[in-house]
Amino acid sequence: MKNKKRLKAAAPNARERLLETAIGMFAQKGYAGTSVREIAEQAGVSKPVLYYYFKSKEGLFLAILEMAENLQKQLLTEVLESQGNVLDRLLMLYRRVYAEVEAHRSLYKMIHGLIFGPPQGTPDYDFTRYHRHMIDAIRKIYDTGISGGEVKKTAADEVAYLVLSLLDFCLHMDQFQPQSSDAQRAERLLRLAFQGIEKGMVN
Repeated sequence: MKNKKRLKAAAPNARERLLETAIGMFAQKGYAGTSVREIAEQAGVSKPVLYYYFKSKEGLFLAILEMAENLQKQLLTEVLESQGNVLDRLLMLYRRVYAEVEAHRSLYKMIHGLIFGPPQGTPDYDFTRYHRHMIDAIRKIYDTGISGGEVKKTAADEVAYLVLSLLDFCLHMDQFQPQSSDAQRAERLLRLAFQGIEKGMVN
């Protein structure tokens, strides 16, 4: 017990430094290409400090993904609790996602690489949960619009996939083709798509 207390006292903010360091290194070198020693050295702590907080590299990796999921849930809760019409709330969702990606660039790059890149020997993790959370939130917003007579009564799941597809495409373009980056593109495309689902539009 005393040894654990000494480890914690000797490394103020160590947990946060380890998380931030590991995110950057996993994003740059991949999970398999990053060692516990490298993470600890870069974070300015000893390996026992890393093991104290996370038990292993796998534990550190899973803590990062849990942190990412919590950030997403906080964002979606904020959007779902907001007022306004369907389009206003979906635009708010886009803006908040863009702001979070900008604030956590390495985290976004890391997760993107894990989902779309080659296998990295990572622990089992259901990455589809991130998209499920988004789909569920968009569907709830659209269902509210249907109940209020604001939008056409159509499959909310299809609308959710449309909205999320536009957002994902624009994020990928902006992050990986920065020469063509356009922070307003996603909103413009959403407004264009929304013209076809507003109530009263001619089929």
